[in-house]
Amino acid sequence: MSDKTMTPEEVVARLRSGMTIGIGGWGARRKPMALVRALLRSEITDLTVISYGGPDVGLLAAAGRIRRLVAAFVTLDSVPLEPHYRAARERAAFELTELDEAMVMWGLHAAANRLPFLPVRAGPGSDVMRVNPGLRTVTSPYEDGETFAAAPALRMDAALVHLNRADRLGNGSYLGPDPYFDDLFCEAADTAYVSCERLVGTAELTEHAPPQCLLVGRHTVTGVVETPNGAHFTSCAPDHGRDDAFLRMYATTPWEQFAERFLSGDEHAYQAAVRAWHKEREQQR
Repeated sequence: MSDKTMTPEEVVARLRSGMTIGIGGWGARRKPMALVRALLRSEITDLTVISYGGPDVGLLAAAGRIRRLVAAFVTLDSVPLEPHYRAARERAAFELTELDEAMVMWGLHAAANRLPFLPVRAGPGSDVMRVNPGLRTVTSPYEDGETFAAAPALRMDAALVHLNRADRLGNGSYLGPDPYFDDLFCEAADTAYVSCERLVGTAELTEHAPPQCLLVGRHTVTGVVETPNGAHFTSCAPDHGRDDAFLRMYATTPWEQFAERFLSGDEHAYQAAVRAWHKEREQQR
């Protein structure tokens, strides 16, 4: 067993333009934002991104890094539609494949199980079939003869996810209320990179949490990155909540202005800029 610890820059060095990248988390919850920010500091572009989208998609879309997006939604939770994503979509900056939430999930399941598709009830009778004319249906070979949508496998070159704790071998656990689908993203990708709030010993992963919280196994993980507050400004319960004040500022700030102040340096510079912004905000009260 080997030590899989990396820096965000070492993860990004393994990625290439034109890849299909999956990003875990859900909306503005437990997104691997430090890895996304590292990706933005690179020259990598022309990406196909698969995500239950939040600011990860907003940042990459605003920066012009996405060629095609596969998503069920792109939201900041407290702001229903991610504004930087919306602006990029309105100017037709990338191709969009908009699927039902269940179709994304079963597409991940199909890829994780090395299947070309899985049948799903979601889809037929809805506009998802109209806006995605490439989707196909399948008929049950059994007596019921029911028709299903064939959710295509969502295979990825790499997955990026964020968890509360991980060890150096690549095992990772979540401590919050929801696993989301981070395990499926890792299983459905050729390589998977886990950022975490804190690196711990293997025994500690289940010492203060039930064994079922051990979500990601080392056999699916290529690299592990310790990134305290690395999900900011999304939540990573119970380690930290969503930074709603910063979220609202992000949502209402022109992209170029936001990028210049918060994305012009490395991750340490980003965290320092966030602290400075909060201090200024407190002084103005």
